[in-house]
Amino acid sequence: MSNIYGEWLKAQREAAGLTQQELATATVMTRSHIAHIEAGRRTPSKEDARRLDRALNTGDVLSSFLPDDDTAVAGYFEAALQLEQQATMIREFALSFIPGILQTERYARAVLSMPFPPASEQERDRRLVTRLERAKILADPVTPVVWALLDEAVLRRRIGGPEVMAEQINHLIRLAEAERIQLHLLPFTLGMHPLMSNMLTLMWFEDQPPVAYGEGLHMGKIHDSPSVVQELQHRYDFALGNALPLKESLDLLRATARDYEHHG
Repeated sequence: MSNIYGEWLKAQREAAGLTQQELATATVMTRSHIAHIEAGRRTPSKEDARRLDRALNTGDVLSSFLPDDDTAVAGYFEAALQLEQQATMIREFALSFIPGILQTERYARAVLSMPFPPASEQERDRRLVTRLERAKILADPVTPVVWALLDEAVLRRRIGGPEVMAEQINHLIRLAEAERIQLHLLPFTLGMHPLMSNMLTLMWFEDQPPVAYGEGLHMGKIHDSPSVVQELQHRYDFALGNALPLKESLDLLRATARDYEHHG
């Protein structure tokens, strides 16, 4: 986005005599997120902009003149998207399909092209661009630290066909071999595990407590209660303890990719 918005925010903050941390506290945001907005690296959500206006006594200027944002996500995911961009560590669990930040373009297009609910081609393209933009957080070789815990069902569900699945699985292999992500699989032979009914994302931050995000059919919820977040972390850790080690996980990924390549 143009940095005019961020520079104006910085000027208003300094005129009010506030540090980035003080403004972050007043708006229930993180200092790093304020810094990203001021540097032009992030666009605040509408709710963030309204809180900034209130804290800085700027009327509705910051919320009325938000830079154009082509982000297209489900309404219930908007807050989680903002947190995802700020996180220093992300731990994903997936039961049905590859998590968004790890998806290839063709796999993402197949996921977003599901016939229900119906969406125009333009809307699907907007969602695809957003999905691929999210994946760019992996371009930084260090932050965020990403763990992916995948149920074997994720590999067996043929989204987009054998060729798309082979490409997607090989992408995961490359990320793991490059040590950009830590990847573990929960095999079918394990049977039940503590995350069977959830798609879960755990996020840690530089300057705020960790949160959890759970998603189901047309619904998503951010959990920030310390007791709930801790319970979900324990569930994740328990399932992780029963997952295949990295080497065995990669072996299963390679074998599955070969099967798809053969059938493709």
